[in-house]
Amino acid sequence: MPRPAILDKNQSYTFSKYFELTADPEDIFAELDATLQKRALQLPARSDPLDFLPDLETRLLQTLELVDLTSEMARRETLIAPVLLAVCTQARQPLKIEYTIEVNQWLRGTVDYLIPGHQNLLIIEAKQADLARGFVQLGVELLALNEWSASTAPLLYGAVTTGDVWKFGCLQRTNKVLLQDIRLYTIPADLEPLVRILSGIIQ
Repeated sequence: MPRPAILDKNQSYTFSKYFELTADPEDIFAELDATLQKRALQLPARSDPLDFLPDLETRLLQTLELVDLTSEMARRETLIAPVLLAVCTQARQPLKIEYTIEVNQWLRGTVDYLIPGHQNLLIIEAKQADLARGFVQLGVELLALNEWSASTAPLLYGAVTTGDVWKFGCLQRTNKVLLQDIRLYTIPADLEPLVRILSGIIQ
């Protein structure tokens, strides 16, 4: 007997709706013709000096001392946005905020942050600080970006973050395999490797 479908063909699903689904992530992705694999990813990373890093680290340390990060807005405005703006400013890359993508009724909605270019990078803030469910949403957004983007890069990268914790993933576009990194990067401890990865992906 076939397993009951998770997604209703008569319903529309925004990206944020996938965060609310309680089904197993592999089953959700399977209904979108994708598969999920977890591994330690070899992510691109810049190796040259990052002159802006000391100032960014100082600002973030001050933020962590002064700001209560109990709300999603606080995490986005004081940790996520400053990191992305610093990386994009240094790389002279645009940063799209609240960017709308609509492919079909199952792949539609607004992404938190998109750094477009030859190598696109998606970043989403994990609602309720739930990285596991947040990665499901990230995976769906990467699948939508695969259809939306004019980039010919074989991989699309993304990250889900609570502001102080980051997890990366990528989509192999030819076979629609979502790769989830098993490692986490934290702020402030892993700020330098985090920034080097973000910069390495978009450079």
